[in-house]
Amino acid sequence: MMRKSSAEKRAKEGAHAWHLEAGQAYPLGATFDGGGTNFALYASTADMVELCFHAPGGHEIRRFELTRRLHHVWHGYVAGCPAGTLYGYRVHGPHHPEEGQRFNPSKLLIDPYAKAIVGPVDWSAAHYDHELNTVDEDLAQNNDDSAPGMPKSQVVDESFDWGNDKPPQVPWRDTIFYEVHVKGLSQRHPDVPEAQRGTYAGLASPPVLNHLKQLGVTSIELLPVHAFIDDQRLVESGLRNYWGYNTIGFFAPEMRYSATGSINEFKQMVKDVHAAGLEVILDVVYNHTAEGNHMGPTLCFKGIDNATYYRLSPEDPRYYVDYTGTGNTLNSHHPVVLRLIMDSLRYWVTQMHVDGFRFDLATTLGRSASAFDHHSSFFAVLAQDPVLSRVKLIAEPWDLGDNGYQVGGFPPGWVEWNGLYRDAVRDFWRGQEHTVAELSRRMCGSSDLYEHRGRCPTDSVNLITVHDGFTLRDLVSYNDKHNEANGEDNRDGESHSRSWNCGAEGETDDEAVHALRLQQQRNLLTTLFLSQGTPLLLGGDEVGRSQGGNNNGYCQDSEISWFDWKLSPDQQGLLAYVQRLIEFRKAQPGLRRTDFLDGHIDEDGHRDVTWFDAQGREMTTEAWEEPEARTVASMFCGRHTGEYDEHGRRANAETLLMLINGHHEDVPFTLPPHYEQKDWTARFDTSHDHGQPEQQAWRAGEAYPLAARSMVVFTQDPG
Repeated sequence: MMRKSSAEKRAKEGAHAWHLEAGQAYPLGATFDGGGTNFALYASTADMVELCFHAPGGHEIRRFELTRRLHHVWHGYVAGCPAGTLYGYRVHGPHHPEEGQRFNPSKLLIDPYAKAIVGPVDWSAAHYDHELNTVDEDLAQNNDDSAPGMPKSQVVDESFDWGNDKPPQVPWRDTIFYEVHVKGLSQRHPDVPEAQRGTYAGLASPPVLNHLKQLGVTSIELLPVHAFIDDQRLVESGLRNYWGYNTIGFFAPEMRYSATGSINEFKQMVKDVHAAGLEVILDVVYNHTAEGNHMGPTLCFKGIDNATYYRLSPEDPRYYVDYTGTGNTLNSHHPVVLRLIMDSLRYWVTQMHVDGFRFDLATTLGRSASAFDHHSSFFAVLAQDPVLSRVKLIAEPWDLGDNGYQVGGFPPGWVEWNGLYRDAVRDFWRGQEHTVAELSRRMCGSSDLYEHRGRCPTDSVNLITVHDGFTLRDLVSYNDKHNEANGEDNRDGESHSRSWNCGAEGETDDEAVHALRLQQQRNLLTTLFLSQGTPLLLGGDEVGRSQGGNNNGYCQDSEISWFDWKLSPDQQGLLAYVQRLIEFRKAQPGLRRTDFLDGHIDEDGHRDVTWFDAQGREMTTEAWEEPEARTVASMFCGRHTGEYDEHGRRANAETLLMLINGHHEDVPFTLPPHYEQKDWTARFDTSHDHGQPEQQAWRAGEAYPLAARSMVVFTQDPG
């Protein structure tokens, strides 16, 4: 306590030596130059802006009124203000919620451009600009001071020695995403130093990076690391917002993942990941903020310029337009908000060196006045930006608004999470009817979705499981969700998961069920990595991670969500299988095409893809339409890879043959001939332990004993 008081005293004494100068209106945020800090805040309808400084203990130590304003930007330079200083804003103006104005100077506000945000929200009624538990409660102003329980913005020194850091720039055709949570990945890893577990440093530690490199993925896609808050409801229930889709600061890395309390730890993580040859992709949430609807707290944007930052109801601006299911929607149609998003994205690329972004509910960002428009200002600005147009841009192509499902609807330059791929693969392997034709379309790159407007197979991010839903192991172990630990009486989460428990719900001692579940996991993973498109692997699926049937772990900062690195022999075998699959994919250019398979026949009579029935005959229209059809084979010709040798000649690769049996019975499958009549080499058979075929050499015309619910992969040398 004495040290805390001394720190506050020193901060207060230092603050008295500061003085306010005119400063500049650009850049927005707090910019430290070595001798002081420039502050700039956009607030178009405010009457007055106060800049408040706080000691590390939270007490206010100095306050300046910003009297200079240019183009709605309030600004001032505080000479002597050093990096590390904590600050916030109090913004004065009319409190007319029915007109969309919610100013309240009793609320200390986070800087929208803050590069670091320190401390959690210590929830109380003071965080709301209105009185609680009253009639029309959001109209009655609450003047309690929120500062004691508010996180503080922090001035940062952005200098960092990047050395020779370079982005890996993995080509799209070679990209393999690995979606993972910063904390969950290393929190229980026994070889990561205890102080680094669950942090940026832990993610970049040698044991974790070695695992990822040996696995063979190329791009680590991190669940949200922008500063976010824990919802009051969760805190009061003893839970936390684990996933982080509750952003309050679009420039600040979340400090709960920092072992050192410095944003430089994030930069060092990126530098180390790049040195390992891997990319860093951020899951970003620019569609809404943590402030919720008209009954939500006032933490930042709502108290600075509510009508600018949020989409308000045209009929009644007291209320918010909600395309996101969270209570509010950021107004990306407004040029100031669009600039905020672009400035944030550019900051993470230029200052933090990340390699791309996955946009949560990206359809929302592409809406103009209301409807989705692939010519919207958001897409147009990104396409012409010399920095952002060159990084990976990934869309979650849906939201909750009208016509919100936009798979295949994004413009060139974007790739999309393909929900139709997920549904088709899950339905086929759980034994649904009328699934063979749909499976073939998805495995060939979904040309029906992406071939228009010059797009290509890699624009389809193929996924089977992601953070939102069952893990792969749970997908084959549970018919129903089991989210009781979330405290919502199992009402939350997806109720129709297209899962199948293989005969028993949850953990079981039945060896036959256990073996089938392992086989189903191999089936799903083999389908994923042998499909045209860009594969995404959910972190932990390579080792059979389970969440005990919880398919909505958003609030589970616990062992439910964290990786368990104590692997059983079966889990070790699955890991080795996935490593082999990824290695095989990387060695087969025919699996990484940038043009679509369409049945094209070249001048020598070689077709790029051919589909066969169990008798080794080409599939007919009637065979495709058969409801019970669950057995099929695809042959990708090695003469159609799109690759050329150093002399400009077309480079032949191995021809691939994949036998797929979704039936519950074994099927003798006649191996089709190929043009050179060479032997087929069996490479994978998911019905065998660890996927190793018993026999490798097979002749065309022979009947391969294709086991029930299995997949077999053959190759043929091009000669």
